[in-house]
Amino acid sequence: MGDLRQTTTDLVDKCPTVEQGGCAADGGGGMVEASPSSSSSPAITFPQRKARKLLNSSGQKRENRKAKADAIIVPPLKTLSEEGAIALAIQHLKACDPLLGRLIDVHHPPIFHKQHTPFHSLSRSILYQQLAIKAASSIYSRFIALCGGENGVVPETVLRLSPLQLRQIGVSARKAGYLHDLAAKFSGGLLSDAAILEMDDQSLVSMLTMVKGIGLWSVHMFMIFSLHRPDVLPVGDMGVRKGVQILYGLSQLPQPSQMDKFCDRWRPYRSVGSWYMWRLVEAKGTPMPLDQLPRLV
Repeated sequence: MGDLRQTTTDLVDKCPTVEQGGCAADGGGGMVEASPSSSSSPAITFPQRKARKLLNSSGQKRENRKAKADAIIVPPLKTLSEEGAIALAIQHLKACDPLLGRLIDVHHPPIFHKQHTPFHSLSRSILYQQLAIKAASSIYSRFIALCGGENGVVPETVLRLSPLQLRQIGVSARKAGYLHDLAAKFSGGLLSDAAILEMDDQSLVSMLTMVKGIGLWSVHMFMIFSLHRPDVLPVGDMGVRKGVQILYGLSQLPQPSQMDKFCDRWRPYRSVGSWYMWRLVEAKGTPMPLDQLPRLV
């Protein structure tokens, strides 16, 4: 992990700045070293060191262009749970961002499994909001039992649950209202599991933030961990922002408005880049409570 302390300033002579985009990298996240050309012009001579520097610079530019082209031309993916999707994402991220590549090399890759329907996942998201993992897990288990099992977590069942019943299992009155609003929008046809699976990212944000209690952060987490969308950047997430600060050696925590600039090179796999930011923050011993960091569930 020692190499991760190297800042972007340290690499300024070898690759473009964060704002400029990607730079060449080998398969293991290291810099691509250009081979000097073996040909030389008889009419022009250079001191040996100067000639080597010029030729290396020219070769490096070619490698940079090649790495950038390799990173941009990627097969379109709908979800990260597709076969081979994570391998493609990692290959791209290591090619376009050497610093991130070093981080990738010291962590196991993420695994995305499909588990629940969109309605179920959104209900779970509401229940887990602003609670420690242990407390939220306990309430969620009681909620599942109240619905008659995991297959019973459907809009019609949730609408039949009274605020008192929800309160008795530890759900606040405010969250009970959120659950009923979500269920009503599904029951009324404004939302559906099938429609959510087919919506583009922008439409998802627009439609889901219409539900009481579901904001942009919740939608981003849902898109990454439930729908497994490949190119989601949760710009307001404190863990991802802190990870970007550590990775690039920034003196200050980047603002949400700056995150697109720093992470643009990760496209179209910003979800995976974000996942590695959470792992980096965990490894660095951030004061942020670990039970507030998103995990694959």
